[in-house]
Amino acid sequence: MNTIHVCGGNTLCGEVDIQGSKNSALPVLAASLLVKGRTVLKNCPQISDVDHMLKLLESVGCKIERNRNTIEIDATDISNTAFPTEHANVMRSSVVLIGALLGRIGEISICYPGGCVIGKRPIDMHLDILRQMGVAFSDDTECIYAQATKTDGREVKLAFPSVGATENAVMYAVLSDCVFRIKGCAKEPEIVELCSFLNQAGAKITGAGTSEITVCGVKSLCETCYRIMPDRIVAGTYLLAGAMTRGLIVLNQAPTDHLSKVFELLNTMGADLAVAKDWVCINGENATKPVRLVRTEVYPGFPTDLQSVFMSAFCIADGCSILEENIFENRFQTVSELLKMGADIHVMGNRAMICGVKQLKGATVEAKELRGGAALVLAGLVADGDTYVKNDSFIKRGYENICRDLKLLGAKINEE
Repeated sequence: MNTIHVCGGNTLCGEVDIQGSKNSALPVLAASLLVKGRTVLKNCPQISDVDHMLKLLESVGCKIERNRNTIEIDATDISNTAFPTEHANVMRSSVVLIGALLGRIGEISICYPGGCVIGKRPIDMHLDILRQMGVAFSDDTECIYAQATKTDGREVKLAFPSVGATENAVMYAVLSDCVFRIKGCAKEPEIVELCSFLNQAGAKITGAGTSEITVCGVKSLCETCYRIMPDRIVAGTYLLAGAMTRGLIVLNQAPTDHLSKVFELLNTMGADLAVAKDWVCINGENATKPVRLVRTEVYPGFPTDLQSVFMSAFCIADGCSILEENIFENRFQTVSELLKMGADIHVMGNRAMICGVKQLKGATVEAKELRGGAALVLAGLVADGDTYVKNDSFIKRGYENICRDLKLLGAKINEE
């Protein structure tokens, strides 16, 4: 476990490429289990969550070859239905393996998934939708045991538009011999990405990106090569880095179609943006204004994954902003660390009021989850003196190399 050392005060300037999407790569990797043959995925981010997912795939018999950002998975022979605890319980996204392996061989054993402690994040919605689709679960306090049963297809409904539960339902339905209509689906771009990958492999899925997805089961999927889309959360993080340092930066290979809410908020803060199909330029010279109220919402609303980095930005705004967290109840874990840096933040239930200060100060702080860790790095960019962000293993779960990328933009930052 290493520490990220940031020496604040530099105005960022330059350009950087955006990595492949973590939240797209993980479910697509899980979905490769449905292909009885080879899947080649390009632009996969080199992050620890992908490493863990690959270990889980290998544990059930997949053969993996990796060359930097290209991964080949051969799922011809699946020899096991139980996933090892040491990888499943450190990563929330391991839950999507339930639908994938059930769809492929009809049974699964996996411990309850782990990941960042940012709230209860119960998997009840995952289990409920699969039960509606005919899956039988055995009760256990530590592990999930499930078996597919015969069904004629039906209409099912999610109680909440959960991304992971939507992904599980889609993957389970793909190789069925019937038709499932799934209502109440999440609309995130990562859902569209998963369905695009599966359709390219021969699935019959319609409605991705809407609240109702229809899956007509097919007998098998074919081998395919697919490119993972860029990461909208990483792009949003780096846009905030440009805004906070009052810099001028260009993001190449950016998913601009998926960042409209972020652009809207940056404009409100006073940033100037130039947006094209796959790049965006931000001039943060005047990005000093507070935002009266920002609410996290399911897509296409403001993403909870960017709440922490916007909180860091609001810490140096010319006035007070309010952030309302409506997705995860423990997303304010970064507050205590920002207070060490001189921030003025008051938490009231699911709302945080952030009153801007003239200058943050360097301090030794601790990342407690993925996005909060990135937020602390950004705070360090504008702090007076040296900031040391401990527990960078959280950040490596989703950022391929945040030190490298920010260095390219002129930051003084190193991993120690």
